Order: sequence, then structure tokens, then C-alpha cells
Amino acid sequence: MVLSHYEMLLRIAASAVLGGIIGYERDRHKRPVGLRTHAIVAIASATFMVVSSQFAYFQHYEAGGIIEVDSSRIAASVVSAVGFLAGGTILRSGPTVHGLTTAAGLWLVTAIGLTAGAGMYIEAIGVTALGIGTLTWLRRFEDKEDDVRSFRMTIVLEAGSALAVVLDPLAALGVSVKNIEYDKRMDEKQRTEVAFVARAPKSLATATLLAVVEKVDEVRRVRLAEGGYGGTS
Repeated sequence: MVLSHYEMLLRIAASAVLGGIIGYERDRHKRPVGLRTHAIVAIASATFMVVSSQFAYFQHYEAGGIIEVDSSRIAASVVSAVGFLAGGTILRSGPTVHGLTTAAGLWLVTAIGLTAGAGMYIEAIGVTALGIGTLTWLRRFEDKEDDVRSFRMTIVLEAGSALAVVLDPLAALGVSVKNIEYDKRMDEKQRTEVAFVARAPKSLATATLLAVVEKVDEVRRVRLAEGGYGGTS
């Protein structure tokens, strides 16, 4: 049965709203893939679903002719294609992998879009509710440490300086350090560059953190990149 243009647009709009709900939850937790991306993925998947089920009616085939259409092929391809998009949200920092939950969220909104595009509104709303419940309620049982932010810090120390001259002041601020990398110059300057991932309380201002590091006499240069190594799950 051919659907009206209003019904097809309604299905796509419903998918945009439901996918946006999942994206809003991701935005609230400062994830790199948020409201707009999730909504667009949902819109695209719903559009593919609508097209796969309705395109035959708009091709002006000769009346009475036999037409064989496999409406599932386009929808099935969407499920495979979204894997490439979701893969771009997965990051590796040392032994830790970030972004799996966000990638799964994109896969979820794809399913929501396909469901809404098929006109299964009740099921689409139910899946959205289950997804939000999983992302929010079950989060309480995981150690996500939402009160902690991570960043990448690189410090250049003068020759002969020990890393403790920087780590001790950071520890006093409640900052933990991991994934330490050393790079020591053997020329006349003999300075040591140390890079590491630092985890600090969200209540600690960046200006305060930098001021403490800059007061260390042995520090010759400091570089801080916020968000680059934060949690992205």
C-alpha cells in the first residue's frame, strides 16, 4: 500500500525526535557524538526505511506488470554502513578503550530510525525508553566517575630534575597521573619532556592547576590539552 507524503514525513520526524532523545543524553555527559549526530543518523535510517518500502510505487511502472522488489536490502545495508560511522567514535588510550557506548548508541538510533520508518511507532518509542533507561539507570552500577575530567599534559623539565617535583604538587590537588611517557634530550640542553594523562576533580579550575605547575622552578614549559583523553564512552 502506498503511503501519503504526510505519513512518510511523519515517520521520519518521529525518528528524528526519538533519536534526538538518545543524543541529548549523550550531550549531557559531554560525549563527542551528541544530539545533532544521533538525530541525523535516526533521520537517515528512517528515510532509507521509508524509501526501501515505498520507492516502487513512485517509479511509474506499467499497470498490471509483475514487479519483484526486495524491500529489505536497503534497510539491511544501513545496519552494516552505520558500523563505519560508529567506528569513528571509538578511541584507544593505552590499555583503555573509549567510545564503545557512544558507538552502540549510534547503532541503537539506527534501529529506532528503521523501526519508526516502518511505521512501528509503539515499538520505536519503547526501544527509545529502553535505551534511555540503559544509558541512565544502569550507569549507576558502573564506575564512570562523572565528577572527574581527564586531559593530556606535557611538561618540559630542566636537566637533572625528577618527575616528583611536578607529581607531588599535582597529587596535593587530587590529580592522578597515568600513561607516563619520557623523552629525554641528550644534547647540550639535556632537558626531559614528560607527557601523561592526568585525571582531576571537575571542581579544580584549569587556571589553578596551571598556576601550581608553573610555580615549580624546574618546569621550563607546560602544555595542557583538555578533553583529548577524557572519557568518551
